Amino acid sequence: MKRVYNDGVKSEVEFFTGFEVERTPAFDMDTLFVVGDQPLDKIIKLAEEQWIHHIYLGANQSFHVDLTQHHPGEVKKWSNIINGLLNKNYWVTLDYDIKYHEWVLDCEFNENEKFISQISVKLPGIEQLNYNACIKIDDKDFDATNPGVWIHQVHDLMDRDKFTKWDDYSKDEPIKVDK
Repeated sequence: MKRVYNDGVKSEVEFFTGFEVERTPAFDMDTLFVVGDQPLDKIIKLAEEQWIHHIYLGANQSFHVDLTQHHPGEVKKWSNIINGLLNKNYWVTLDYDIKYHEWVLDCEFNENEKFISQISVKLPGIEQLNYNACIKIDDKDFDATNPGVWIHQVHDLMDRDKFTKWDDYSKDEPIKVDK
């Protein structure tokens, strides 16, 4: 992903640091952001060198697992990274597209109080919706796993206190890593 960092625009960054600017339970924590599925030992080494206690996996929309082809090695690799970090007592955010939600639940990462599911729902052009627009948090079928549905007016979700402008991300600092 091509984006702005503190030293300019880049697209080939694997790791970067900065304060968590998104309004999650890890807001304002010094954070190591990890792009793609990097080796666990490398993640831990960088976190220790930087005195960081929060690891943000899937940075720059980089979390992808081919669940339809059932690649057990790929799934196991991500599970090992996430569980390895949680076992070392790090706060771990996994930024994932909503299509991976059931997989994340099945892996039971949410059993750990230091795991943060950052469920990414892409909704382009949100400001073009009128005041009546709603988002429905639904179930996979009628009365399947949730006690009901939740409806939120889009306008109410766009609270200024929950908003992170793109410019806030430009303070992130890429880390140069030996290959």
